[in-house]
Amino acid sequence: MEGRHRPRHSIRERSHGLRDLVVLAADRSIEATIRGLLSRPRAVGIRPVEFDIFTHSRRDPGCFRQAHEFLGSLLGLYRHALVIFDRAGSGSRAAATDMESQVRALLDSRGWEGAADVVVIDPELEVWVWSDSPKVDEAPHWTGQRPPLRKWIRDRGLWPAGQPKPGDPKGAVEIALREVRIPSSSSIFLRLAQSVSVERCTDPAFGRLRNRLHSWFPA
Repeated sequence: MEGRHRPRHSIRERSHGLRDLVVLAADRSIEATIRGLLSRPRAVGIRPVEFDIFTHSRRDPGCFRQAHEFLGSLLGLYRHALVIFDRAGSGSRAAATDMESQVRALLDSRGWEGAADVVVIDPELEVWVWSDSPKVDEAPHWTGQRPPLRKWIRDRGLWPAGQPKPGDPKGAVEIALREVRIPSSSSIFLRLAQSVSVERCTDPAFGRLRNRLHSWFPA
């Protein structure tokens, strides 16, 4: 089984030392998000990381059920491995943390014990978009629109009062993009990951990701 992207460096080029991290992501938007975060290590609070990112051809279900097969073939080339996908698209009704434990156990059985981790975003990546950063308006080209993006979403009943996020984070992103006639693209997530303060995202899955990066790659 192959990912959508091949590593940028050959095995021969890596023979003098392991690269730091291999990431298996469910789709291009998650890939772009992780790439954006790892491109700004100082902001994330880690040292610079040498990494490769693959996307699974079967997206969320592939990451959930076959990550251990894919990453088992890369054992010995990287110090650490990370699997990241959405709970909503996985086909499972289990809690996100239970799914993480299940995939982690399979990775351990393939030799990654103590060196790999899993982050399941609940319900999906778009929940990370809705922080209180002003950069959120810039990514979907909402800057200059009136009212501001968050108020516009609330006015349409998509963001219940007192809630930290819209009830349907992905739907809220999609309707905002349609309003400004911008197609959905992984570049939106890349821009957000490169610009929004990591301190502003309070989602538990993001917190687990950040803590894991801190433990593996301390500044």
